[in-house]
Amino acid sequence: MDGNLMIYVVGGLAFLALAGLGLALTGDEGGAASKRAKQIKEGRKGNGRGGGAEQDVNSQRRRQTQQMLKKLRQQDEARRKSLMPQDIRAKLVQAGLDVKPEMFWIFSAVLGLLLAALTFLSGAEGPPPVAGFEIKSRPAMVIAAGFAGFLGVPRWLLGFMTQMRHKKMTAQFADAIDIIVRGVKSGLPLTECLRIIAAESPAPLGTEFKNLTDNIQMGMTTDRALQQFYKRVPLPEVNFFVIVLTIQSKSGGNLSEALGNLSAVIRQRKMMREKIKAMSSEAKASAGIIASLPFAVGFMVYLTTPSYIMELFLKPTGHMILFMGAGLMFTGVTVMRRMINFDI
Repeated sequence: MDGNLMIYVVGGLAFLALAGLGLALTGDEGGAASKRAKQIKEGRKGNGRGGGAEQDVNSQRRRQTQQMLKKLRQQDEARRKSLMPQDIRAKLVQAGLDVKPEMFWIFSAVLGLLLAALTFLSGAEGPPPVAGFEIKSRPAMVIAAGFAGFLGVPRWLLGFMTQMRHKKMTAQFADAIDIIVRGVKSGLPLTECLRIIAAESPAPLGTEFKNLTDNIQMGMTTDRALQQFYKRVPLPEVNFFVIVLTIQSKSGGNLSEALGNLSAVIRQRKMMREKIKAMSSEAKASAGIIASLPFAVGFMVYLTTPSYIMELFLKPTGHMILFMGAGLMFTGVTVMRRMINFDI
C-alpha cells in the first residue's frame, strides 16, 4: 500500500511538473498572441481615424473647388454683363446696321407720329372707314399708337434683325473654327487663319472676322480685339472661342486640339438645339392655334352676323372688352413661349 501510494504521489507530482512546464512554455505565446490581437485592433482603429481624416480633407478640398468654380462663374457672368450692350449704338452694331443712333431715333419718332395720326384720323367724325368701325376712346388709343410706334415697333424690328443675324453666325461659326484648326495644323499663324476666314466666309461671319483682323492690324492687343468681337456678337459660342484663345495666349498649349474640341462642342449644341426645336414644335403649333383662334372666330362671326360682332367696335364697353382680351391673349402666348423656350 505504501509502495502504491508512493507511485501515485510521484505520478501526480510528475503531472504537475509537466503541466507547469507547459504553462511556462505556452504562457508567453498566449500573451504575445493577445498582444498581437490588441495591436491589430488598435491598428484598425488608427486606420479608421486616418480614413476619416482623409475624408475630411477630401470634402474640404471639394468644397474649395466648388467655391472656386462658383467664383469663376460669377466673374465670367460679371464680365459678360459688362460687355453686353446697353445703348442703341451697340444694338445697331449687333444687328449689322450701319446707321447712326440719331437716325434711328428720328425714324422712331416719325413712325410714332404716323401711327398716332392714322389712329386719330380713323376715329374722327365722318363716315366710318370700315363697316361702321368707330373708335370712341380716341385719346387713349392715339397715345398708345404713338408709344408703340416710337418705342415698340422699332425696337422689335431691331431685336428681330439681331436674332436673325445671330442665327446665321451660329450656323457658320463651327466651320470657321475648323478652318483655324486646319490652318494651325498646316503651320499657319493664327492671324493668317483669321484673315482667311474674313476673306472667304460670307456675311455676317466674314464681316465680323474682318473687323477682328483690322483691329489687330491697327495695333490693338489680341485680348482687347477678342473682347470687342464678343461685344459685337454676344453669343455663347463666341464666348467659348474668346476664352480658348485667351487661355492659349497666356499659358500656351495645343491650340488645334483645343479648337477642335470646341468645334465638336458647338456642333453638339447645334444638334441639341435642333432636337429641342423638333420636340417643342407641337407646343409651338398649339400656341399659334390658340393665338389665331380669336381672330378666326371673330372673322367668321363677322361674315355671318356683322351687327353682332361690331358691337365690340362701336361701343366703349366693347373697346374695353377687346383691350382685356388682347392683354389676356398676349399674357397666355408669352407664358407658353417661355415654357417652350430653352436657353442652351
